[in-house]
Amino acid sequence: MRTAVYPGTFDPVTYGHIDVIERAAKMFDRVIVAVLINLKKTPMFSIEERVEFIKDGVKHLPNVEVDYFNGLIVNYLESQNAWVIIRGLRFISDLETELQMASMNKNLMPQCDTIFIPTSIEYSYLSSSIVKEIARHGGDVGHFVPDTVHQALVKQE
Repeated sequence: MRTAVYPGTFDPVTYGHIDVIERAAKMFDRVIVAVLINLKKTPMFSIEERVEFIKDGVKHLPNVEVDYFNGLIVNYLESQNAWVIIRGLRFISDLETELQMASMNKNLMPQCDTIFIPTSIEYSYLSSSIVKEIARHGGDVGHFVPDTVHQALVKQE
C-alpha cells in the first residue's frame, strides 16, 4: 500500500489545503493528513478542532485519514510505514524553504521522498494566516474555508 503524509499546522484548513489533499488522494492508496503540534506557535484552534475541521473537509475521500503528531515528521512517517511527504506550493517563494526541509528530511531518512503539489490557481493566494486576518476584521471567508471552519471563525469575532 502506497501511503503519503501531508503534514502541517492547518490553523485552519482552507480550500487550498483540501485541493492538495484531493489531488494527493488520487496518487496514493492512503493519505494521512497529519496536524503538527507546534509548541512555537499559538494556534487559533485547538488540535482537536483542527483535526475535526479537516475530517469534515475530506469526508468525501475514503482513502484519507486525519491524525496529529509532534516531533520530527520522519519519525511519524516511520510509525505509519510511510515514505512520502506531500507538500503544497503556492508560489515560487515557497520553494526555497520547502526544498531545504525536503533535503533535511532526506538526510534524516534516506528512503523518504517529498512530492510537491502546486495549489490550483484559484487557491494560490490563500493561506491560513490571511483567512484568520480577514475573519478578525469581520470579512466573509466562507468561500475560502469549509463551512465548519467558517462557522468557528464567525464565533471567534
